[in-house]
Amino acid sequence: MDYDCLVIDDEKLLADSTAEYFNLFGVKTAVAYNAAECREFFREHTAQLLLLDINLGDGSGFDLCRELREKTEVPILFISARSSDDDMMIALNIGGDDYIQKPYSLGVLLAKVKVVLKRYGQKAERGYSDGRLNVDFDANEVSVCGNPVKLTSLEFKLLSYLIRNKNRAVPKQELFEKIWEDKFTGDGTLNVHIRKIREAIEREPGKPEYILTVWGSGYKFSGGKA
Repeated sequence: MDYDCLVIDDEKLLADSTAEYFNLFGVKTAVAYNAAECREFFREHTAQLLLLDINLGDGSGFDLCRELREKTEVPILFISARSSDDDMMIALNIGGDDYIQKPYSLGVLLAKVKVVLKRYGQKAERGYSDGRLNVDFDANEVSVCGNPVKLTSLEFKLLSYLIRNKNRAVPKQELFEKIWEDKFTGDGTLNVHIRKIREAIEREPGKPEYILTVWGSGYKFSGGKA
């Protein structure tokens, strides 16, 4: 599942209240109480922004930030009771995008998060390109090796959704609800559209590199071999 925000903080009451407040105002938010739970979260889900505390029960937020920066460029906003300039400089130098001192106003924090999400979303949702496959979300265009590929509007919507959830196994039920807006769409319909997309973008549709089948679950978009 794709979330707008993940709060990583061992202060459970504060983390829960922050997430509850954000969800109330339409920012889909999840919580992890330590580094291990954060890692577990990213095995199944994605988040567009992280609120990361420095002091975690099982480690340092600084170390977790360095680890995350090897895998993702999503905005990381540090939230901490520490007030020293040194802590702030470390946070920003290792990949943090902002440093917010506790205690914070939920309203002000929400406003900051919404601004960052809007900026990041505009940047992240332009499309996909790996040198072979190019997908332009704004223009609704797909090309392979520079040659235009024709997809129906539904096929383009399906491909775009899988790309936006890259490297995550997207359950069939989620695709039925998000693409068809109908939770009763059958497997046969989905399979036909997946096959047509593969025929359009894969080198060998029978041995896909981009749209992989996750048996017993759904499908996953994985970067192909450029």
